[in-house]
Amino acid sequence: MEDTSAQFNINVVKYFIVASLIWAILGMIIGVVLAAQLYWPVLNFDSQYIQFGRLRPLHTSGVIYGFVVNILMGTSLYIAQRTGQCNLYNKSLAWMVFWGWQLVLLLAVLTLPMGYTTSKEYAELEWPIDLLIVLVWVLYAVLFFGTIGQRKVQHIFVANWFFAAFIIVVAMIFVVNNLAMPASFMKSYSVFAGAQDAIVQWWWGHNAVGFLLTAGVIGMNYYFIPKVSERPIYSYRLSVIHFWGLVGFYTWAGTHHLIYSSVPVWVQNIGIVMSLILWLPSWGGAFNSAMTLLQNKKKLKSDYIMLFFFSAILYYCLATFEGPLLAIRWFNMVAHNTEWVIGHVHSGALGWVGMSGIAVFYYFIPRLWGKETLWSNRLIKWHFWLAHAGVAIYAIALWVAGIGEGYMWLAQSDNGSLLYSFVEAMDYKAPWLFLRFFGGALFVLGLFLMAFNLFKTVRSPATVVAKEA
Repeated sequence: MEDTSAQFNINVVKYFIVASLIWAILGMIIGVVLAAQLYWPVLNFDSQYIQFGRLRPLHTSGVIYGFVVNILMGTSLYIAQRTGQCNLYNKSLAWMVFWGWQLVLLLAVLTLPMGYTTSKEYAELEWPIDLLIVLVWVLYAVLFFGTIGQRKVQHIFVANWFFAAFIIVVAMIFVVNNLAMPASFMKSYSVFAGAQDAIVQWWWGHNAVGFLLTAGVIGMNYYFIPKVSERPIYSYRLSVIHFWGLVGFYTWAGTHHLIYSSVPVWVQNIGIVMSLILWLPSWGGAFNSAMTLLQNKKKLKSDYIMLFFFSAILYYCLATFEGPLLAIRWFNMVAHNTEWVIGHVHSGALGWVGMSGIAVFYYFIPRLWGKETLWSNRLIKWHFWLAHAGVAIYAIALWVAGIGEGYMWLAQSDNGSLLYSFVEAMDYKAPWLFLRFFGGALFVLGLFLMAFNLFKTVRSPATVVAKEA
């Protein structure tokens, strides 16, 4: 059968998806190295270039901007074409976006280990690179919205609404948060200070999670979950409600990171209330995706790509339950600044975003290269269990470490003195930090199995896929 994707511009999509896979592996390898350094500090090797403080932003940038942004750019450009029954707005512009974004990532690899940083969470890159990011993002927006604008069908599929939201909101909050006065070629100072800087930073930091790691991934899944389950979206109306719920409330929730700070209490309260409200659209969307998969229970029992998607939904439910819970003051008092927060972040990052990305890689890459089946079903089974063991060990270890750590920090004797020293708290959580490293290593091992399986699939004798992506 003729490959129907030939009528669309898919070459640049292939490059984005492969780049995403490469950055996922590199970014998470760095994460495992960092986890190892926390348990074995000697692995810093007394080097200023590979110590935790410099590698950590490289890890987050590699995963967020390398793995996630590449896969979202690639899938959004494909889905915009497929659902709009049109070609890309401009093929040359697409290649400019691809190579421009890889240049951003290369500059991050070069500058962050050298110590060039703004020290702002998820926004560490210095001002010349920020200008390049803005330029590439504008070109991406022109490309995406130009493609949507020339669609041949009247309806705009809901996945494209989520992609549009992540493009617009990320652009807005990135620019505001990164407003700075350059002091030299690679040093700048934020135009904001004190509490203002904290509010703007977490307006950005939380919504980088909310719109890159959540809205964008939801948009991707709203296309691929119906494809892999061979069923329509369970409730299209609910998907639209899901969209407006996230867009309406997510941007207000960032100040829950600033509880018990000098930020005004009413600003903290907005973050708490909006975080609690977010339970509703988040779980409504999770229910919608889960029911889409459950419409084909027979296939769900044996199809590991569907099971990866289903696992991602369960971790999405967990993360969107735990986040609002951590925003409640009395809960935050125990958990804030402990390993519990790291466990929460990674149960979402590895469980929700990671599992979603893995499912898309397994489903999408063979079809992009015209292959009907994966090279090895046994390897995907192994990967499934390695990934799940890795996330579970990682998250549970840090939940236990965080709860104990928070209790020890707060415990007081009758005269008001602390019962435990900081060193005693560190000694308590040390074995759990080892389990964190072990769980992360299992997850990365699974990524290597996936990369090998997909490489062998792509290199196998050509077989034109019978079902379009």
